[in-house]
Amino acid sequence: MAITASMVAELRAKTDAPMMECKKALTEADGDMAKAEELLRVKLGTKAGKAASRVTAEGVVTSFIEGNTGAVIEVNCETDFVTKNDSFLALANAAAKLVAQHNPASVEALGALAYSQDGFGPTLEDVRTGLIGKIGENMSFRRFKQYSGGAKLASYLHGTRIGVLVEFDGDETAAKDTAMHIAAMKPVALTSADVPAEFIERERSVAVAKADEANKELVAAGKPAQSAEIVTKRIDGAVQKYLKEVSLFNQPFVKNDKQTVEQMLKAAGTTVKGFTLYVVGEGIEKKVDDFAAEVAAQVAAAKGA
Repeated sequence: MAITASMVAELRAKTDAPMMECKKALTEADGDMAKAEELLRVKLGTKAGKAASRVTAEGVVTSFIEGNTGAVIEVNCETDFVTKNDSFLALANAAAKLVAQHNPASVEALGALAYSQDGFGPTLEDVRTGLIGKIGENMSFRRFKQYSGGAKLASYLHGTRIGVLVEFDGDETAAKDTAMHIAAMKPVALTSADVPAEFIERERSVAVAKADEANKELVAAGKPAQSAEIVTKRIDGAVQKYLKEVSLFNQPFVKNDKQTVEQMLKAAGTTVKGFTLYVVGEGIEKKVDDFAAEVAAQVAAAKGA
């Protein structure tokens, strides 16, 4: 597969790795962006993990809380310009309220709920399609989470691009501080035991590859490779370090890094039961046009005509 300059630029923007390293990784990965990113993580370390903090689609995250019932939702659009449109924002806020009140089982079920706006209706889906025609840009409800388990709820919105909803018992200030912490530090689970197995396996595979790379460098330098026992300990250590870094209760609290989030909550007499964190566009690949390649293709086509 041909490696274009725009592909190299996209990988560099995601990882901050040198241009030549990006090109080498893409070549080795045969153009597979995710695989190339993992190769860079192996070679260059966690610096390449910055991809997780970069978003690749536009939209907003918003929430709604009424008593012990609430919801958080991500609504996507094509450009940042539309995220400031009053009609689009009204649609997103209405969707959050509908999710909280009706707990729809799917995006389709959400769209079927009764709602009218800007002369469109009688369902939320009718309003969405109507606004697409009015604004001239596609928009969609991507994901949502409803809470109605009887616990208290606290939310934190960092602008319109990051949203957190926390389910808790205890002190509201501590819960809101936790929501703010989650937005900043982006944990993937409450505890190490709750981290999804696929995340752990992915991290382990990176640690294994890094250990292999380190041994190859030792051998190339005429030094003995590390023993299997030492390699295993290093891999296990890397995984344990990762688990602490991505589990909420183990993370140093952003307002006081001398204590963990778990210690802060205990001191405040507060229990966090769960949370949802949405970052706009997370995991969505945004199409990057290679203008130079497009022009070259057009010139080649014209010559062949």
